[in-house]
Amino acid sequence: MSRKEEYLKQSVMEKHCYKLLEERGVKIEQIADIVYDLQKAYVHDLTHKECVENVRAVLRKREVQNAVITGIEIDIAAEEGHFSDLLSDLLMRDEGLYGIDEILVLSIVNIYGSIGLTNFGYVDKVKPGIIGELNDDKDEHCNTFIDDIVGALAAAAASRIAHSQPQDDDVLKSPSPEASYKRSHN
Repeated sequence: MSRKEEYLKQSVMEKHCYKLLEERGVKIEQIADIVYDLQKAYVHDLTHKECVENVRAVLRKREVQNAVITGIEIDIAAEEGHFSDLLSDLLMRDEGLYGIDEILVLSIVNIYGSIGLTNFGYVDKVKPGIIGELNDDKDEHCNTFIDDIVGALAAAAASRIAHSQPQDDDVLKSPSPEASYKRSHN
């Protein structure tokens, strides 16, 4: 496959993600709102536009696209009754001990390491903004995966911003090898 064919294929996947999110009532700006809230205390000149750009950057990654498409299409299939009665019931109720939705989206947050995971844990617990709205809308819609997908996208974008910040740590610079040797041999 040529490089152009690969680009076009990824572009199709990315467009499909945007389409699915939109069909499920999720706007990129709503995800960016969560990103902004997660990072505003740490990045003083952060703009909403930067948050949107970071959500879009996360959505350009193939493994993210795979998780988004898989999760949303599982929600849709559950609504349409394509699973057994037992699985459909678990999905439609977003059964508390059904953790496959969280496991799927770990593929999104793990791209950005432990900060991605802790950001996701926070938004999964607090359910800010559109995440809470999706979580509460369980009457006719299956939002088992979409609420976690949105949380993972926000967590990953916030983590991406955090990773891009200059380090302001007060960590001491490593001593020279000579100094370490002298200290250990005295």
